[in-house]
Amino acid sequence: MANGPVLSLLITAGLVAVLGILIKYGGMVQLIAGYDPDRVTDEAGLAEFIGTNTLYVAALIFLVALVEYAEPFDDSEAVWIGFAVGVAGLAARMIVGARRYEEPA
Repeated sequence: MANGPVLSLLITAGLVAVLGILIKYGGMVQLIAGYDPDRVTDEAGLAEFIGTNTLYVAALIFLVALVEYAEPFDDSEAVWIGFAVGVAGLAARMIVGARRYEEPA
């Protein structure tokens, strides 16, 4: 049985994946923080882009859960540093990339 932190990571990965699926396949762009329907010119493109990147975040969380379960680093913080860098990179990509689906201010 998985220990507490691993189980928490798996639940988190599942919830983030559900959000990604709702955005990408359900077209629920209103779940995107800062979404302004008056400025968005391509809702389908925005949903595809943000939903896909959200699914990447879920996959990254799942990968961290697997690494934590296997414990190959013996209490090393390397996996968490990599996780933080990965999530920050994906968030930056989403912020910058989402602008191409908006009309200029």
